[in-house]
Amino acid sequence: MSKLQDYADLTRFNRPIGSLLLMWPTLWALWLAAGGMPQWHLIVIFVLGVFAMRSAGCVINDYADRKVDGHVDRTKNRPLPSGRVTEKEALWLFASLAILSFVLVLFTDFQTILLSFVGLFLASLYPFMKRYTHLPQLFLGLAFSWAIPMAYSAQGGSLADPELWMLFVANCFWTIAYDTYYAMTDRPDDLKIGIKSTAILFGRYDLLVITLLQGLTLSMMTWIGVLAELSWIYFVSIAGAVVLFYLQFQQARGRDRQACFRSFLDNNRVGYCLFAGILLNYYI
Repeated sequence: MSKLQDYADLTRFNRPIGSLLLMWPTLWALWLAAGGMPQWHLIVIFVLGVFAMRSAGCVINDYADRKVDGHVDRTKNRPLPSGRVTEKEALWLFASLAILSFVLVLFTDFQTILLSFVGLFLASLYPFMKRYTHLPQLFLGLAFSWAIPMAYSAQGGSLADPELWMLFVANCFWTIAYDTYYAMTDRPDDLKIGIKSTAILFGRYDLLVITLLQGLTLSMMTWIGVLAELSWIYFVSIAGAVVLFYLQFQQARGRDRQACFRSFLDNNRVGYCLFAGILLNYYI
């Protein structure tokens, strides 16, 4: 049981916020691609796949950071730097979760299976980007958004659909914004050990850039609603997201670590607010 708890810590099964932030845009895509009537087996496949791949991403992220996490207060007690899980065990766990995700995608179509290889590449690439670029959050955005074209493909939508790629870009902007809040919590430690992030790149303009990215996100989501001819209730959810983003800004404006972390967590409410707007648009 102790080892299972260590694995749960490594995969973040006990802290599902990342899985939820990955799940909401996937559900947006499924419902929009299907015009409000996605196939139920695809909902199950993608929800399970989201949790499996996010967990695999956490494992490979901690494996990549195993030499530096011990020097950061927030991460020094994680399973790898503390020795509770070995490097070999972590790699086996990553492989097992990746295989599980691949088995799930086998129940879709051939095009979606091919797209899944790109998703695996992006998920594996992201953890190493913080060594070489100040934009690891961009690579996280690409990885977290790749489920969108996969969802459209599985649902029978065209990969040439402009709404698909607008949704993809909007989610990239949103991911960079909320993960910058997350990076702001580690900025002092990252500066000491040489880890790069958008929080460091943006410096004193961090909140301004986050606000601009959030504005671009909602502008594109509004444009999608117009193109898809969604009803007024969807645009009410856009207005709700504006309020939630404003509250995040007010909470983090002093740049306190815990306040920035809470602003990061609050993005879960943005995700389900927008999903509620899409869902109710089709069912009310």
